Amino acid sequence: MRVCRFRFDDLILTGFYGDDVVIPLDQAAEMYSRETGCELLLPSTEDLLDLLPPAGESYALARELDAWIEGLDVMDRDELTIPCDEVRLLVPLPNPSKLLFLAGNYAKHVAERGGTAAEREETFPYVFMKPPSTTLTHPGDPIEIPTASPDQIDWECELGVVIGRRCRDVTEAEALDYVAGYTVVNDISDRGFRPNPGRKTRDRDKFFDWQHGKWHDTFCPMGPCILSADAVDDPQDLPIKLTVNGQIKQEATTAEMVFPVAAVIAFLSQFVTLEPGDVIATGTPSGVGSATGTYLKPGDLVRATIAPIGTLENPVEAETEEDY
Repeated sequence: MRVCRFRFDDLILTGFYGDDVVIPLDQAAEMYSRETGCELLLPSTEDLLDLLPPAGESYALARELDAWIEGLDVMDRDELTIPCDEVRLLVPLPNPSKLLFLAGNYAKHVAERGGTAAEREETFPYVFMKPPSTTLTHPGDPIEIPTASPDQIDWECELGVVIGRRCRDVTEAEALDYVAGYTVVNDISDRGFRPNPGRKTRDRDKFFDWQHGKWHDTFCPMGPCILSADAVDDPQDLPIKLTVNGQIKQEATTAEMVFPVAAVIAFLSQFVTLEPGDVIATGTPSGVGSATGTYLKPGDLVRATIAPIGTLENPVEAETEEDY
């Protein structure tokens, strides 16, 4: 089951996502009740967590409705669909309390950046954060090239894990029981940010330059939907692909992660309470622009795909004073 948020006729609605169409939940529930003679009451909500495991109040009803829609013939299903180009898709989670990102979680990506990945048993996940309110970017909205540092803006397609239940000090074996679903995240990164170029050098400048280059405005596109956790047998068996202007840049699988999803959740929950709606971006595979000196520029189109979740598409534009 794939669920999404979208704007249609000035209304923010929730629906089922179907790559090139959406199905509003309220209309689907009305048709179900009319056609089956069994009233299906889905409470009005803009929160997709209400529709997802493990703790969504309307999860069972939403799953029943989704299964019924899948059984409809083409004509009946078409009565419910709205083409995606007639709506504005929105980030699935507008106000997550935490956006957590892994650095260096794919060995080949570490190698292409000039490093050597340690074995899992010898190390621990590197985690950083981005501010949700200014970095989150809707599907279809532009990634903005910052005026302050425009020349080395890079892409990073990542599997996003959505926490569905309060999670603290859990084991790796039970960690996936706390997942509501999965989404696509593009961890946009400024590889060349150097604040105050005439500065006096300090020991930790390199680290903070890297970190500060992670959280420019618009640097976290996310979407187009959330795939419910029960639809994913193994989060370490998902294909990842990113293209820029139709040219493949990244193509890999989540099996290549150093720390798998369950291990990441278990690690974080040792010292951070993970809350419903928190998102963990689990690192990017090889194929980033910095490996070849190829970076994003205004006019580019970036498409980040993780099947069977969907494709997150964003154009690239130059930042303007109106954006401040």
